[in-house]
Amino acid sequence: MIADILTVMWKERRGLFRHRGSRLRAALTMLVPVAMVAAYFPWQIGRDWVEGPPALFALLVPILFVGMAVPESFAGERERHTLGTLLASRLPDRAILWGKVAVAVGYGWGATIVILLLALVTVNATHWEGEVLLYSPSVGVAVLVLSFLVATLVAGAGILISLRAGTVQEATQLLMTILIVPPMLLGVVLMVMHDRIGGVLEGIDFTEAVLIAGAVLAVVGLGLLWAAARRFKRSRLILG
Repeated sequence: MIADILTVMWKERRGLFRHRGSRLRAALTMLVPVAMVAAYFPWQIGRDWVEGPPALFALLVPILFVGMAVPESFAGERERHTLGTLLASRLPDRAILWGKVAVAVGYGWGATIVILLLALVTVNATHWEGEVLLYSPSVGVAVLVLSFLVATLVAGAGILISLRAGTVQEATQLLMTILIVPPMLLGVVLMVMHDRIGGVLEGIDFTEAVLIAGAVLAVVGLGLLWAAARRFKRSRLILG
């Protein structure tokens, strides 16, 4: 099974940058938020970027990168008329599914690590005080763990959508709507109920908040992956 998963991962990794036009458009779409996380926020925030919650802005990265990559998993195969060939291979169903999930998660999480390092360079270059600034252990571990969980959650949701979508554009639009609208609504709620919610949040320290968020992300992410595994049926996809 592991060898089969690695085979699917090798195929998916090659396909990530195969379609230059679509990847160029995706890169331009992500340019502004990536620049904000890698340069603008660290420059403006300074030392607090490596010592406190502001570094959690980096969670935007796996949402964007996985959100742009994972719709290709099955909708892209369907568009290129290669899905039938893939499903006709001897690769087990689970190897196909987990190979595609692993590449999407690795892509998003790897991009997050790279951008966190770029942000660290920005902080040191713009706020140099004679010592190298590094992420505090609590902040570094929190961002790495939460970004992995976010990447997994987005991959699970994206796989579910891509299994049913007719085109990559349709899958991408639906996934990004699902990912963007709830945070926007949450932001509105926080603005309206700022005083009431602020009192509750003041009683929760950073570690507790990270543990709660991690538990929620893990449960939802595992639920989505379980649903994707249940949904992925070779015979149904062939007939579709």
